[in-house]
Amino acid sequence: MAGTIAKVTDELIAPILTELGLELVDIEFVKEGQNRFLRVFIDSPQGVDLDMCAAVSEKLSEKLDTADPIKEAYFLEVSSAGAERPLKKYQDYLKAVGKDVHLTTYEPINGSKIFEGKLTAVSEDAVTLAVRNKTRVDEVALPFEKIASGRLAILF
Repeated sequence: MAGTIAKVTDELIAPILTELGLELVDIEFVKEGQNRFLRVFIDSPQGVDLDMCAAVSEKLSEKLDTADPIKEAYFLEVSSAGAERPLKKYQDYLKAVGKDVHLTTYEPINGSKIFEGKLTAVSEDAVTLAVRNKTRVDEVALPFEKIASGRLAILF
């Protein structure tokens, strides 16, 4: 199924998003209960509204019906990546410099696997966070190969 999703992404979704000036943030094909869902998360520098999601959904639905790359029944959902959008690619981390992020690691670093703070720097092999630790702020460097997941965060 991973090959099918890659094909859907490259051949069907990418041209639509390029035409509309949008960015693909993530795509997932999941089973929930008896139903399957093809979820497409999009973004743009100006943000995403309902009309943009509807436009992508209509164009993509038409292409999916014609090409029929997924043989089983599913629901198509197109939505904004949201305020806490995932950080998947190197470019996502670069765009997030100066913003609050939530990162998890595969193994503990300095005794923790969960890090929340302001992303202060991104290099080719690591990210640096300013993490609040009670009354002080500590700089923490996390190698990319140890990051399990990342997303923007709304910290209070």
